[in-house]
Amino acid sequence: MCSVEGIGKKGGMRIGATRGGGGGGGGGTSGGERVDKLKKGSRMRLWIIRAATSVLLWTCIVQLTTLGETWGPRVLKGCPSCFSHQDSSVSAIEDKVPSVPARVILPKRVYKNNGYLMVSCNGGLNQMRAAICDMVTIARYLNVTLIVPELDKTSFWADPSEFQDIFDVNHFITSLRDEVRILKELPPKLKRRVEMGIVYSMPPISWSDMSYYHNQILPLIRKHKVVHLNRTDARLANNGQTLDVQKLRCRVNFNALRFTPQIEELGKRVVKLLRQNGPFIVLHLRYEMDMLAFSGCTQGCNDEEVDELTRMRYAYPWWKEKIINSDLKRKDGLCPLTPEETALILRALDIDNSYQIYIAAGEIYGGKRRMADLASAYPKLVRKETLLEPSDLSFFQNHSSQMAALDYLVSLESDIFIPTYDGNMAKVVQGHRRYLGFKQTILLDRRLLVDLIDQYSKGSLSWDEFSEAVKKSHENRKGQPTKRMLASYLKPERQFLSTKTTPMKDLLQRRQLWRRLGTEELEGTPRRFFEADGGHGCLVYDNKSEACIKGAAVPL
Repeated sequence: MCSVEGIGKKGGMRIGATRGGGGGGGGGTSGGERVDKLKKGSRMRLWIIRAATSVLLWTCIVQLTTLGETWGPRVLKGCPSCFSHQDSSVSAIEDKVPSVPARVILPKRVYKNNGYLMVSCNGGLNQMRAAICDMVTIARYLNVTLIVPELDKTSFWADPSEFQDIFDVNHFITSLRDEVRILKELPPKLKRRVEMGIVYSMPPISWSDMSYYHNQILPLIRKHKVVHLNRTDARLANNGQTLDVQKLRCRVNFNALRFTPQIEELGKRVVKLLRQNGPFIVLHLRYEMDMLAFSGCTQGCNDEEVDELTRMRYAYPWWKEKIINSDLKRKDGLCPLTPEETALILRALDIDNSYQIYIAAGEIYGGKRRMADLASAYPKLVRKETLLEPSDLSFFQNHSSQMAALDYLVSLESDIFIPTYDGNMAKVVQGHRRYLGFKQTILLDRRLLVDLIDQYSKGSLSWDEFSEAVKKSHENRKGQPTKRMLASYLKPERQFLSTKTTPMKDLLQRRQLWRRLGTEELEGTPRRFFEADGGHGCLVYDNKSEACIKGAAVPL
């Protein structure tokens, strides 16, 4: 009975709580609400437990998977059955897919920062490329922070491209972080100073060694915190540098200065299109208006074209050499080969006319008229404009440096690279091809070739004699490993890059050089020496009295 009553009481309590009957109605209702709350709380706790358990299980699965990938092959190396069940088609696909090496982030080089170096490059793409290599090296050995270089937008090419429009700026910074600190812009406080025009700006002396930068530039950086170098062409000597300096220059050029993915991809497309039709040669035909005006080389030009080139040369004050004897300069090997001369040389070298000839250049001066002989001898002449659709190149229009970057990539991949002038692109590309395994690069001896061409044109040499002489003279000029050679004298344009005060002795030496090049004026007439880096003033040298008048105002 006791047990039955107990059960009845308990049942009554449950019924009372549920129905809320009798005189304890108010108390019953309150008890019911408490039970509902307890039920809801129990459900909430249950869902929280389930969610937490799910997260914990997934975390364990991920961790176990990672450990399995790391240790599984080692633990199960001796158990063939663990890996032999893979589908053969999957294995075949994996064999075909090349493994991509993991990107290694180099550790930062830790050094006391002596200040910030800003640089504004000048010239075309490859001149700026070489300058960037110099500026990185200088920043490294001065222990300063380099700001991403500013590219030239005011030169003949007037390309508005920024550094990041041509080069992969993030790769540039990270690939050199173990050598030098590079920032995209100055810290805010210093940036505001520069924007207000409070910055020390100067052109460094050309062809200087590293001691000049340690003794002259570094104290300025320490004093002003920021120094801006407003010219960068040929500001660090090529020779007489330590091996570490030369290695860093090469590393910047061949590794750090990678083009943007867009330019790289388009370059690969051009190379693929060329490869589909067999081997191809890249001809860097530097017969463009700016080069002819700058060098004064007018071989094959009519009177109207000569006048046009002369006017252009005088229009640019930073082109120092104004009065030029084209014939004597050509005989000295200082002119780019003409398209007609190039056609003769390619035939003499027995270059197969079934090869594709890719013209890596801008617009050829004289157009189709000057290209007729070359096109007749080698009908498979192609350019990026003929290989790609206009829409592919629309982004590059009016961006000559980006166009040059495309030519650079194709030049690296060609079977043979032949420059007709030893300008900046010719030098940088041939060096890069040597770095890639001494790819064949035919370096034309222009001084010898123009003499042979003239003899052949006059009938002094037969075709067989001419061809044999050309081939024999270039047997050892195909990009093989060679010892470094020092130039016996500087080119005239390089003579004018120094910003030093020009002493009388130097002017006399330049006068002797000009006489050799055939650019000496008549006796007694003033010779104009325009000071470097902008042509702000000039020095008048009188050949008769050998007097040098410093700072004379001679109009351009």
